Amino acid sequence: MSEGVKVMHHQKTTSRVLNHLVLIFFAALFALPLFWLISTSLKPNTEIFVFPPKWIPSQVFWGHYKTAIQFIPFFRYLSNTILICASSVLGSVISASLVAYGFSRIAWPERDAIFVVVIATMMIPFAVTMIPMFVVFNKLRWINTFKPLVAPTYFGPAFYVFLLRQFFMTIPLELSDAARIDGASEFFIYRAIVLPLARPALAVVALFQFIGSWNDFLGPLIYLRSTEKYTLALGLQQFRSALLTEWGGLMAASTLVTLPIVILFFFTQRTFIQGISLTGIKG
Repeated sequence: MSEGVKVMHHQKTTSRVLNHLVLIFFAALFALPLFWLISTSLKPNTEIFVFPPKWIPSQVFWGHYKTAIQFIPFFRYLSNTILICASSVLGSVISASLVAYGFSRIAWPERDAIFVVVIATMMIPFAVTMIPMFVVFNKLRWINTFKPLVAPTYFGPAFYVFLLRQFFMTIPLELSDAARIDGASEFFIYRAIVLPLARPALAVVALFQFIGSWNDFLGPLIYLRSTEKYTLALGLQQFRSALLTEWGGLMAASTLVTLPIVILFFFTQRTFIQGISLTGIKG
């Protein structure tokens, strides 16, 4: 091995080590709040506000998790949250994929112009549409039900339409043409050819929608009135009051609410990264 090749190999190794060190540093930095949350949930009340703060409790105290489950109807709120998340994920995947298929695989007049209009709706903030939507749902008598939190996802959310359209455009049109020659309908092509090839992008949409519905606080706060219909995001608010905050129980409940999302991402990160990297290759 020549001297120049050795120097180049040494530089590549040094650069790779430095890159990994930087990534490890920022990963640890971003993980600190989660570590502090879990650590605080396992501390006795006497150690939560000590100064200087203790990162690791002197003894593990599981009582806060019992408080978290008993202080609020945790499992009822959990079932409500899962029901809303599952329904909204189903609606987003079905509606967005159908709309994206029409914008990417079927030629029709002014298709691209209308797609621009659909994408432009993403620039409208929720604060602008919040009151009109509330008025509409109130006239439909949907207030204090899960319908206002689920129904909008069945009308093709613009961001998901954009993601899926970009992915669908990477699928060769020759597959659809061959299926049409064999007499296949557009719906059959969509269901049997396009959707199986678009599983990574569909997984990204499902993951985004699940996380959004799971963490949604403002929507349930606006539309839900009965406490038995609350979600976990609203349930966390009940640990705080004007006179008292149950900090240990709040940290434990927050840990229980946060960990499923973290675990879900770790199990789906390969599919998630694949879907993101392949989306937008062709515009």
